[in-house]
Amino acid sequence: MFRTALRNVLAHKARLLMTVLAVMLGVAFVSGTLVFTTTISDAYTRSSEKSFGGVDVQLRAARSGAGHDTGRLLDAGLLGRARALPGAASATGSLSGFAALAGEDGRLAGDGWATIGANHDDSRYPMREGTPPRSDGEIAIDARTAARTGYGVGDTVRLSVSGPVLKERVTGVFSTDDGNVAAGGTLTLFDTATAQRLFAEPGRFTEVDLTAEPGTSPEQLRQRAGKLLPHGVEAVTGTQLAAEQADRNAASVSTLSQVLLACAGIALFVGTFLIVNTFTMLVAQRTKELALLRAVGATRRQVTRSVLVEAVLVGLVASAAGLAVGVGVGAAVRAVLSATGSTLPDGPLVVGATPAIAASALGVGVTLLAAWLPARRAAKIPPVAAMSSVHAQATVRSLVVRNAFGAALAAVGGGLVIAATAMADGDLWLGLGAVLLLAGVFVLTPLLSRPVIAAAGPLLRRFGVAGTLAGQNAVRNPRRTAATASALTIGLALITGLTVIGAGADKVTHEMAAGDWRADYRVSMANSGPLAAGTDATLSKLDEVVAVSPRREVPARIDSSVQTVVGFDTAGIDKLLGIDFTEGGFAPDRGGTAVVDEETATAKGWRLGDTIDVTWPDGARGGLELTGVYRSAFDDGVKTDISVTDPHLDRIADTEIFVKTSGGPSEATKRTLRTALGDSPAILIEDKQELVDGITGTVGIVLNILYGMLALTVVVAVLGVVNTLAMSVHERAQEIGLLRAIGLDRAGVKRMVRLESLAISLFGGALGVGLGVFFGWAVGKLVATMQGIDSWTLVLPWGRLALFLAVAALVGVIAALWPARRAARLDMLAAIQAE
Repeated sequence: MFRTALRNVLAHKARLLMTVLAVMLGVAFVSGTLVFTTTISDAYTRSSEKSFGGVDVQLRAARSGAGHDTGRLLDAGLLGRARALPGAASATGSLSGFAALAGEDGRLAGDGWATIGANHDDSRYPMREGTPPRSDGEIAIDARTAARTGYGVGDTVRLSVSGPVLKERVTGVFSTDDGNVAAGGTLTLFDTATAQRLFAEPGRFTEVDLTAEPGTSPEQLRQRAGKLLPHGVEAVTGTQLAAEQADRNAASVSTLSQVLLACAGIALFVGTFLIVNTFTMLVAQRTKELALLRAVGATRRQVTRSVLVEAVLVGLVASAAGLAVGVGVGAAVRAVLSATGSTLPDGPLVVGATPAIAASALGVGVTLLAAWLPARRAAKIPPVAAMSSVHAQATVRSLVVRNAFGAALAAVGGGLVIAATAMADGDLWLGLGAVLLLAGVFVLTPLLSRPVIAAAGPLLRRFGVAGTLAGQNAVRNPRRTAATASALTIGLALITGLTVIGAGADKVTHEMAAGDWRADYRVSMANSGPLAAGTDATLSKLDEVVAVSPRREVPARIDSSVQTVVGFDTAGIDKLLGIDFTEGGFAPDRGGTAVVDEETATAKGWRLGDTIDVTWPDGARGGLELTGVYRSAFDDGVKTDISVTDPHLDRIADTEIFVKTSGGPSEATKRTLRTALGDSPAILIEDKQELVDGITGTVGIVLNILYGMLALTVVVAVLGVVNTLAMSVHERAQEIGLLRAIGLDRAGVKRMVRLESLAISLFGGALGVGLGVFFGWAVGKLVATMQGIDSWTLVLPWGRLALFLAVAALVGVIAALWPARRAARLDMLAAIQAE
């Protein structure tokens, strides 16, 4: 039976080629994504390990699970006690913070979040050229930044540390293995006194780095250091620091990896329809052959096994090809990102065991799973029935059962989707409903194909005999038509759903910005970090400014968990933000008060007048009287006045500042604000329209990336249509020969096949667009319910929907090119004699 299976694979190489291609594409994207992710993660890990190679333990401000730190600074006394620790060979005070180095074009050099300044350390940053900075006005830059910007020793550069622009002279260029630099950031070094003034306070540090004596492990040293630490400070090992930095840097490409894997999974799912279709048709064409095998003694299991062996062989070939292509995909993705300005760490391409195992498991597994149903169906056919072909048509009872089952699935799935949109936690129910609805539609697709394609009959008949025959051929085998159209249905349903969600999100964003955002400008840092202390005071002194409020995020412990308390200048906040209070409001004239969002208040059981117990970053405990409850879609949590938060902070740091001006937003006003802040490359000043454009622009970029990735499903759908038409032409060779013999010319044959392909593709496209609109509405409605957004409405981008249907038609035209040409070139006499 194995030899029989092998012979069948070799005998049907051309027919199985499309299946191999479909599986290969999905496997290539999965293995390529794994190769890319493994390569980048390995490079970041090695770079980070080198970066912290001389640090065994670090003392720093304690961090919560969300990544926020307490902002605590370390003084010289703690540094002295750390040096005296048993087992500590050395202890060095270090400082780090955001330092925006401007390139020659005046813009920020490097990625904002990884644009770092620090104090110089001879052991960690050896000079390649020049000398280290020794006084105010001197800096050293890393070699990668020097190469990227063209700066060298002796140049004067523009620099900002969350405040006015500084003009510094480059005294040296140094080498570093810092993972942030490898990730595309910059590292600027200052002398220690200057770094303390810029990033902390005189005599204080942001970190203390310890090295262990021989015989003392980093963990032992960490435990000893932990006994010295004041509240809000923690000790971590160098290994943990390297892992954190590597994870943070690798996270910059994790979203892309997840998108690639998701789209590859969708492509493989779509490919299963092609595989099922292929093996169903192959088995149908070999029915008599399989019957003869049964007649000469083969069992049902042997027949099933022979078909599955064919599937395994096809899967192995597709997996091997997919892995080879996947390695190229991984290298290509890395090259494309580097070419588009994304700085990635150097390192070899890593092809580990995971991509190879995943490629084999996916390729063989998907093919085997898809071929199981045709194999089982073939084995169940009695030999006598197979030889007489009485098995060819499905019974009325089987069709009734199938349609009833499909209708039930679709009804339950659709009901779950609709019900989930009104639930605050209905994401799982919506997902389950979507799966059931899709399954039900797929089961019902053969039933749906007849009336839908029949409705296009009048249009097809305009093309004469060829059009009439095309319509009849398209519905002759409804199951085959359904399987072929389903691949295109999935792709267009996803693309349409994303488009509908994007259109709705764009409208909601504009409406929310108009209602909730009353400020003319938002001032923030390019790296989303803290602005310099006093920035709000600088802005409030301008004649054009009528209201200013900072937004200060303070990590505090509330009900045994670390949460962010947000501080505003609440006296004039109503001029800047439209907070939707359902009860009460801010009470700026009363000290120690706060407001909270409606969802949190309900979850905690808080009511107006209750006291919220808070432990601040400096360890002080206090209570906040709840004076207001508000409705929020995004910016929720506990909010209070800055007079409450500031006494507990070592450093006053604002994440953003809202500004209201007398004349409204204008270019002149923006220039005035920028000039007042020193024309810093690190500071962003955005008006309402720019903020909205930034949000919607990000959504647009994500949609375009997803469109590109989901185009893979359309490619697989094309292969499916080509495969179906090719096999249909092979099955109908005798029929085509007779049509040629009675007068249908080659052009008519081509037109017949093309119109059949067009009808099938448009059917799948229309079904996909309809499902996509429904799913897009449901997801948007669910998100609006979960976020408390009342303004969500269904927005139908008619132009794009028409474009998607045009794409479906184009798929049909392209897919029919080769089968139509093959059909037209059939020798009519040989075709008539074919069995």
